[in-house]
Amino acid sequence: MSSPAQLIEGFARFRERHFAKDDALFRELVEQGQAPRILVVACCDARVDPALILDCAPGDLFVIRNVANLVPPAENQGHYHGTSAALEFGVRKLNVGHIVVLGHAHCGGIRTLLESDGQKEDMFLDEWMGIAAAAREQVNLEFSHADNAVRQRACEQQTILVSLDNLRTFPWIRERVEQGALALHGWYFDIERGELLGYNADTHLFERL
Repeated sequence: MSSPAQLIEGFARFRERHFAKDDALFRELVEQGQAPRILVVACCDARVDPALILDCAPGDLFVIRNVANLVPPAENQGHYHGTSAALEFGVRKLNVGHIVVLGHAHCGGIRTLLESDGQKEDMFLDEWMGIAAAAREQVNLEFSHADNAVRQRACEQQTILVSLDNLRTFPWIRERVEQGALALHGWYFDIERGELLGYNADTHLFERL
């Protein structure tokens, strides 16, 4: 897609499939409201659409997308909190039963994090990626002599763990996890190999799902 006109043409095809014919899906979604059981925190990378790579239908997922699939820690200093507000809506209003943090290979946000020299040239991006500073520090410690590709992959996966830890700083998430009403998952989409990996807390490894 390279122009808005192509998007409009795409909408026409979508409308023909779901509205011009006797397709009850969206009528049911309107009448019954949304009731997804799974919330996905994903990257806004154009190549990583959760509904597409997980083959989901409209209404299946409640999706939060941002740079590098980051979850900030719970805090309220009077600023705008888009990701935290969406988490609150998904957990407290929709009562999702699962939260998946979906990271991916070749993430531009993680590359920016690893290449940052502390100058903060980008007004918003550098501060946002600071959420994952602990992941970069861990990678610099454990993979100091590794090549850039290895360090990038390690940081992408370590950042998923940072987001999982930050999820537990929200009291209404932590309480539901402790009660068994909510499960947290860390997944990694290897866009190059076409594989989906999941974090195994017992082995401390990302393993093929």
